Amino acid sequence: MAGSIPPLHGPRYAQISGWGMAVPEKVVSNADLARTVDTNDEWIVSHTGIKERRVAGDKESTFSLAVRAAREALLVAGLQPSRLDLVIVATVTPEYFFPSTACLVQDAIGAAFAGAYDLSAGCSGFVYALNQAASAVRSGSAEHVLVIGSETLTRIIDWSDRNSCVLFGDGAGAVVVSACAERCGIMASVLGSDGSGGDLLIVPGGGSRTPPSHEMVDRGDQFLKMNGREVYRFAATVMPRATEAAVHKAGWQLADLSLIIPHQANARIIDAAIKRLNLPSDRFFINIDRYGNTSSASIPIALCEAIAAGRVNQGDRMVFVGFGAGLTWAAAAVEWGVPEPTKPRPWYLRWVAEIWYFLAGVRSVARRTERHFYDRVMGPEGADGVRGELRQRTDRLRLKIAGSTQRSTQPKPPKSLPAPPPPKQDPPNDDHGNTPPK
Repeated sequence: MAGSIPPLHGPRYAQISGWGMAVPEKVVSNADLARTVDTNDEWIVSHTGIKERRVAGDKESTFSLAVRAAREALLVAGLQPSRLDLVIVATVTPEYFFPSTACLVQDAIGAAFAGAYDLSAGCSGFVYALNQAASAVRSGSAEHVLVIGSETLTRIIDWSDRNSCVLFGDGAGAVVVSACAERCGIMASVLGSDGSGGDLLIVPGGGSRTPPSHEMVDRGDQFLKMNGREVYRFAATVMPRATEAAVHKAGWQLADLSLIIPHQANARIIDAAIKRLNLPSDRFFINIDRYGNTSSASIPIALCEAIAAGRVNQGDRMVFVGFGAGLTWAAAAVEWGVPEPTKPRPWYLRWVAEIWYFLAGVRSVARRTERHFYDRVMGPEGADGVRGELRQRTDRLRLKIAGSTQRSTQPKPPKSLPAPPPPKQDPPNDDHGNTPPK
């Protein structure tokens, strides 16, 4: 981590201190799709730039991919999960309506003292979440925030629709955002929305407007619906505008940028943005050919691959820019403050991490078991007899343990600065205007 953690009263910046990604093992090529729908490799590549995509298996989900990416990010950051203050998961394919996927991740990694919530902003979700994390760190309400973009979009697409099934893939990417005293990290963010275009990219069924029913399934409303032409027009315009706005807000020039990591939706959209921004194409990182559109996971996955390819160096200025359902758009100007590790982390750190995650699992099972048996073993609240007395004593003990845990995890207040000496004052004059002798 670049720089020491500043006290609450000092200048604070929010930088990316760790990163990680996870993708399913299963690869579905264009040739595979051509055997099930009326399409071919040449058409898909020429219209989208996609050659293959990853598809989650039966035992993989948004949650499991998020946990894998989170563990990698924490390992790179060298951070214990117990030091996290907040977990944010950006997703449009959550594990459940509720509880949030972020809460499941918080439990799985053992982030016992972190808040957690999901954020839904379509493919812009990761940059939205990054802005939330940076704001929390800069304000002093958090020191370390875990931001994850995780999706299993292949679970909500109609595999018989060749216009949509060729576009999407599954994956997850995560970053750790930490407080820093040096001027670096997430320097500016721009967020936008236009709800009048909400019907251009939508899953119409399953919510309160169209609850699950046989009729809903018969219509196929549980699948993603997209007006591709209108989404293309919107994206080709808003992506360069958002990039320019973030650069201007950070006080930079477009020529200062070393790298732009766009949302990997369609190669033609990225090409249109390159032309409008009038920048060399080698300043854009593109990996859509291997993963397809992974929605909120596309930017953090691309960031991880850009770092691995040596495209990100300390001091580089870059922009993350995305657009998506809502309609939404977002861009973040980032000055990279963490040098890439020159060698892998020691092997024993992975062993330590695995032990931690095993203990986190044990803790989770213990808490679930305790809740399950609590009301069965204890008597009802306020009841007489042995079981009622046992419950009262147990409740007092639980409150005492909770209070001691809360006190032990409270951050220490910053050391107060010494008070400045009082200003020197001239002695008062006498009635005739003369200064009395010292």
